[in-house]
Amino acid sequence: MVGNVWFDRSLDRLVYNVEDPNYAMLATGAGVDKATEIDPTQKAAAGDGRSPDPILSTTFSDELTISNNGQSRVFSVSIKDRGAISLAGHSGKAFWFSKAQSEFVTSNYYYDSNPQWLNRWNEKAIPKRYSGQRWELSLPKESYSLQERAKDHKVDLGGFARTFPHPYGPASYKYYSTMLTVSPAGDEITAEFAKTLMAQEKLGTGSATDFLAISFSSNDYVVHLYGASSLETEDNLIRLDKTLADLFSHIDNSVGLDNTLIVLSADHGVPEAAPTLNTLGFRQPFYFNKDALLTKELMSKLKSKFGLGEEVIKLYAQPYIYLDHDLIAKKNLSLSDVQKLIAEEVMKVKGVAAAVTSEDIANNRVADSRVNQLIRNNYHPLRSGDVYMVFGSRTYINDMDGLTIASTHGSPWRYDTHVPVIFAGNKLEAETISRPVTPYDIAPTLSGYLNISAPSGATGNILEEVVDN
Repeated sequence: MVGNVWFDRSLDRLVYNVEDPNYAMLATGAGVDKATEIDPTQKAAAGDGRSPDPILSTTFSDELTISNNGQSRVFSVSIKDRGAISLAGHSGKAFWFSKAQSEFVTSNYYYDSNPQWLNRWNEKAIPKRYSGQRWELSLPKESYSLQERAKDHKVDLGGFARTFPHPYGPASYKYYSTMLTVSPAGDEITAEFAKTLMAQEKLGTGSATDFLAISFSSNDYVVHLYGASSLETEDNLIRLDKTLADLFSHIDNSVGLDNTLIVLSADHGVPEAAPTLNTLGFRQPFYFNKDALLTKELMSKLKSKFGLGEEVIKLYAQPYIYLDHDLIAKKNLSLSDVQKLIAEEVMKVKGVAAAVTSEDIANNRVADSRVNQLIRNNYHPLRSGDVYMVFGSRTYINDMDGLTIASTHGSPWRYDTHVPVIFAGNKLEAETISRPVTPYDIAPTLSGYLNISAPSGATGNILEEVVDN
């Protein structure tokens, strides 16, 4: 999975990472409404079918299923389809929130028809309880640590406003469900659904270890729209903390926290919004304009050396530049040479720190550095682009696959790779580990903890502090 989207050369188009035409949504009209969907990556999908088939390796949940011949019950829940599908793996059951229908849904990859408890939950119309309400600060404003300055970079999405309060509007408003997902309401609704799932599927009551993954994805949306150092981000985390406390209390009352291992982490960090840093006296941070990549010098050299024009660049999908391989082959040109020239030229553009070609990665011709290792980790011969670009640590991106936002991730810099990795419960002793660990370590650690095989593509290490306990 090299990204939320990638260019599929066999289909000659951008594809979404969990789209699958072989499977359909079970609920009518629950797919992506392209007229109101704000996530460009989901709109890239050719249809509404979803499944984990694009995931090429097993997951921890898959190995758990294999280890006891399917006795474990495996489920995942998220506001985002990709958040739920990836965590459930190939053997679990995934549920996600349909903004088009304002309800939780699944596909016929998982079920022939909706579980009855899912229909009953949706009939309660819990998301509609926010109708006519507003997202307001949960504490007095002066008690927040973030006293923000810049605000113009924030996104005013469909009247949701750049500053507090943020009105959800009536349930009939076309962006109502979207407003829920980009606020604490999205994670609150997710937790409520997860509690019902736990009870209805009787998780934690059998002899085998069960697995429930919950992706609280509204936090991601909030940071994208408002930036890291915003009152919205701080208040969202305060509210998420309360949501988690309530969820853990529910687990304690149902199966007991002593019988539960909790893992909390994130798939990425987040950079600041460039305007926020500017107001603090930093002059270098700026938003990068991807149009700056197509310099006159690049176009001139492509023409003079190869007889190529802009048409050789198939598309740009951060962090990759994809080239037209058929055109290059038709002209009997060396793909490696074309990649190299483009990489050399884009590195001259202000804000670009490095550009690495797929040919160099495939043939192990890149220096052994931390950044290059991260680039290698994301390489797949059929999915990666031709040139991987690394922007400078003070160059910020506010274009998320076509949507202008406050901040987005995807760099190798520490602000993007520094995330919590927390294991708690099941009699684990409290301890803070100072050495570098990563989310990569979670799957092999859980596998080691249960004495089962690690996922087929696992690259992390077993955290002995967890397993030894």
